[in-house]
Amino acid sequence: MKEKNGLAVVTLKKGEGRTVKAGGAWIFDNEIDSIVGHFENGDIVLVHDFDGYPMGRGFINQNSKIRIRMMTRRQDQEIDEAFLRMRVEQAWEYRKKTVDTSSCRIIFGEADFLPGLVVDKFSDVLSVQSLALGMDRMKEDIIRILKEVLFKDGIVIRGVYERSDAKVRKQEGMELVKGFIGPAFDTLVEIEENGVKYQVDVKDGQKTGFFLDQKLNRLAIQPLCRGARVLDCFTHTGSFALNAGIAGAREVLGVDASELGVRQAEENARLNGLSDRVKFVCDDVFELLPKLEKAGEQFDVVILDPPAFTKSRSSVKNAVKGYREINLRGMKLVKDGGFLATCSCSHFMTYELFTKTIRQAAKDVHRQLRQVEFRTQAPDHPILWSADESYYLKFYIFQVCRDK
Repeated sequence: MKEKNGLAVVTLKKGEGRTVKAGGAWIFDNEIDSIVGHFENGDIVLVHDFDGYPMGRGFINQNSKIRIRMMTRRQDQEIDEAFLRMRVEQAWEYRKKTVDTSSCRIIFGEADFLPGLVVDKFSDVLSVQSLALGMDRMKEDIIRILKEVLFKDGIVIRGVYERSDAKVRKQEGMELVKGFIGPAFDTLVEIEENGVKYQVDVKDGQKTGFFLDQKLNRLAIQPLCRGARVLDCFTHTGSFALNAGIAGAREVLGVDASELGVRQAEENARLNGLSDRVKFVCDDVFELLPKLEKAGEQFDVVILDPPAFTKSRSSVKNAVKGYREINLRGMKLVKDGGFLATCSCSHFMTYELFTKTIRQAAKDVHRQLRQVEFRTQAPDHPILWSADESYYLKFYIFQVCRDK
């Protein structure tokens, strides 16, 4: 892969580029003063500050409000095969030092300095999501390099499936894409995490097939669940419920509104020999929780792992109502001295706002919360301090006590 000579030069407006100057990867359309030279969307361009100071190289897309995504801060750095190999090797070496790599996220976009690209490894299968035009052009080169890097460690990848079917691609002027990169293969993959086995569906599962970011949070609830009666809300394919079951919970109920998700969760329970103790129902959590409360149900542990209630700043207000409602209901269902695990996976639901919302819910139902721990996403989803968007998962465990 070779870069064109004579790159276009993008100059920022005076006083703009605060995000990129702080180490972030994004330059927005309203921050640009001028573009000199010929380019096509997806091309690499040079970026200068208003006074001509060189800021590095990134790829441009005039269809996107995120006009440029930076690839390097070095003005003379070619974005070639050697550069991509360096980025991939660095990402893999980081995972080897920080997580169990049997299944993990190998590339996490901006946090791995490969903006717009996500690659998850499920055993011997890769699931790929490309969300930016410039990265879309490089993805097959990066996948080839990644397979070579893994092979050096004795890991043979039997198949690659692309899940670039997120609606956000439309904001880049790109079509949604889903399918095999290379030869076709069986897209049901068995993985093991925290002693729990799962069938991961990389073709039809949510996002890339399975939520690896909660790996250590699922492990954290295990000690609380021994001998417990557990309620797992928004269970998806049963991951928290199964961790509770494998830890020795006497009874687990998992709830999700997706029939496909519930069927997969039931299959995962069978796979782990937990069908007698771990049950699932297809229901709307917002409707079910008041019914359980009315019936006088009480649980030792309640887990709330909802989807992102907000994906934009404009809908945060409504999201707060949703988070407050489920936490309020969840606290009522926890017996005195029991535990609540609750989280938000929305970047726009900040730590401060999420914390405030939980505090208000506790006040409304006259519960005292004793914090056991606060956690974020697993280390294979690294939080890059200069890229706010890389920090999205907030996870609390509380002991819930009645007002004394």
